[in-house]
Amino acid sequence: MRPDSLSSLQPKGLNRILGIDPGSRLTGYGVIETSPRGVRYVASGCIRMHTDDFPARLKQIFDGVSEIIQLYRPDQMAIEQVFMHKNADSALKLGQARGAAICATLNQQVPVFEYAARQVKQALVGRGSAEKQQVAHMVKVLLAVQGDIQIDASDALAIGLCHSHYQQTAERLRQAMS
Repeated sequence: MRPDSLSSLQPKGLNRILGIDPGSRLTGYGVIETSPRGVRYVASGCIRMHTDDFPARLKQIFDGVSEIIQLYRPDQMAIEQVFMHKNADSALKLGQARGAAICATLNQQVPVFEYAARQVKQALVGRGSAEKQQVAHMVKVLLAVQGDIQIDASDALAIGLCHSHYQQTAERLRQAMS
């Protein structure tokens, strides 16, 4: 079966979310599915940049995210917002990496949602100041993943889970208001 036919087989109420943890050397991704019955792990991994040429790395991010979208057919993409680095050059590179991922996503008509790191931590751990390892642990627990997950992929899954949480909360509020 071709990957592009998978989305037509998704039952009603099923929502596939792609989480992206952007980086200029390593970009994590995670794919989850949400349904009325809960959330399910689909896939995760990292896009590794194999060059020192920065524009070429941005193209690798764009191409990698495009390929992931074609393979997994997400309904939505969630990405972490840029936070201020002490190093301005690092912040600019991170912003450009985010831009490449966002452009690849919008190029395939997938809506993009952005979350601050504190929002992601709050949604998963209950504290916006949670440590990275606490977030990674909750990702494994919530998705019932056995074995190790690369930290960048875990962060991407966390962003996807955060988006799922905010979507469910918004839906409950809509239902309560109607």
